[in-house]
Amino acid sequence: MAGPRGGRPARRSVRADSTGSGGGGCCWALPTGLLCAYGFFCSVRPSEPFLTPYLLGSHKNLSETQVLNKIYPVWTYSYLVLLFPVFLATDYLRYKPVVLLQGLSLIITWFMLLYAQGLRAIQLLELFYGMGTATDIAYYSYIYSIVDINLYQKVTSYCRSATLVGYTVGSVSGQLLVSVAGWSLFSLNVISLTSISIAFGTAWFLPMPQKSLFFHRVSSQQLSWEMKVMDCKNGSVVQDHPSVQRAPGWEDETKVPLNEEGHSAEKQSVQERKVDIIKVLKDLWQDFLQCYSSQTMLCWSVWWALSTCGYFQVINYAQGLWEMVLPSYNTEIYNGAVEAASTLLGAVAVFVVGHIKMSWAVWGEVALALFSFLIAAAVYIMDTVRNIWVCYASYVVFRIIYMLLITTATFQIATNLSVKRYALVFGVNTFIALALQTLLTLIVVDASGLGLDIFTQFMIYASYFAAISLVFLGSGIYSIIRAYRRQEQMQNRSPESQ
Repeated sequence: MAGPRGGRPARRSVRADSTGSGGGGCCWALPTGLLCAYGFFCSVRPSEPFLTPYLLGSHKNLSETQVLNKIYPVWTYSYLVLLFPVFLATDYLRYKPVVLLQGLSLIITWFMLLYAQGLRAIQLLELFYGMGTATDIAYYSYIYSIVDINLYQKVTSYCRSATLVGYTVGSVSGQLLVSVAGWSLFSLNVISLTSISIAFGTAWFLPMPQKSLFFHRVSSQQLSWEMKVMDCKNGSVVQDHPSVQRAPGWEDETKVPLNEEGHSAEKQSVQERKVDIIKVLKDLWQDFLQCYSSQTMLCWSVWWALSTCGYFQVINYAQGLWEMVLPSYNTEIYNGAVEAASTLLGAVAVFVVGHIKMSWAVWGEVALALFSFLIAAAVYIMDTVRNIWVCYASYVVFRIIYMLLITTATFQIATNLSVKRYALVFGVNTFIALALQTLLTLIVVDASGLGLDIFTQFMIYASYFAAISLVFLGSGIYSIIRAYRRQEQMQNRSPESQ
């Protein structure tokens, strides 16, 4: 990872020296290795791409309406309800207990998937799976409380790669075991449970962090020095560079004390400071107002929330659509191969987008409109062309475009934020996405609402992304016209001033 930011003295704290290369390397290597092992085994779930066929098959003998309209919506509701409490609990309990809670929740989920019977039991299973999903934040934030800041980029890439490799290994192995070895879907769930249990055992050996972002803070001087931004979900790190233009109200958070007092404080050990929960909530509210005062960040956050809502819906119910297009009981399916291919190609897209040179400030909204339209087209084709291979191909395209755009959105949002504020914005955007998804699920999917069939649902999802495209196209055209008018006004004023 790059050293201190441009123009500033190449100073490092004592803790940085102890965790860098050399004799102290084990201080960061051990927890990183353990966390990567946890992430890998937790992601090796060969049964996951075949969940819908398993529930509809002879093992559970549930109907399409029960699975799609009564069971799957429970995950959305539980994820929404648990997200904010888990967000606070993760910080208050200092990450490790929540990592263990995630492992335990997933063990209960897959144990019930093997042996529970009946509609109510499977709905309870979805509640535990919602807990496992909500606690995912602990995995991606744990390591930053253990290692020094100049190792963030390295450990982020390791942890993200571990989950991607694990998910790919699980999908590929599941497909091979079903297609080549002829294993049953029940056996795949046994493998998933075994892998998650190994991950849970590994998590017990993780060292307990001594600091966190909100409730167990480091000293203010050290916090201001450690202002870098990481994208936990996409494996990138954005440096707080002086050339980056900042929105009003953000300047004070990145100032570094250059006097002797600040220098000595920088070399002190981590000072834990207990913070009252009311004060934490007040600070979060002030940070929230300050962060979303930026029009650029607000724009990208709106797209993030809207698109993530639609993305969750599509990936949650894609297996149901495939099952209706080509039932698994009378033919061979390739869900695992499709999931693996979309993950790998999405990872390539994430890598490529980091090398794209573009004026996102000017053309960002138009780009979002264009790619959102492509997503809408992919979902529409998936819904209307009742061919399983076309469905598979459209799904791969859908995931690639989304992963490319969400990486770009993450970078644009993170550029001007500290670690603390990035965690807040990420949490708020995800919460809004889940709130929208809950509303969409309640109206469109849930049996207590309209309870629409799967093909009508996907037509609505395609229309949803098309509406997003139109909104950002109009906003983008307006922004471009306004930018060019401002530029013309400045050019007209220049001769007058001379």
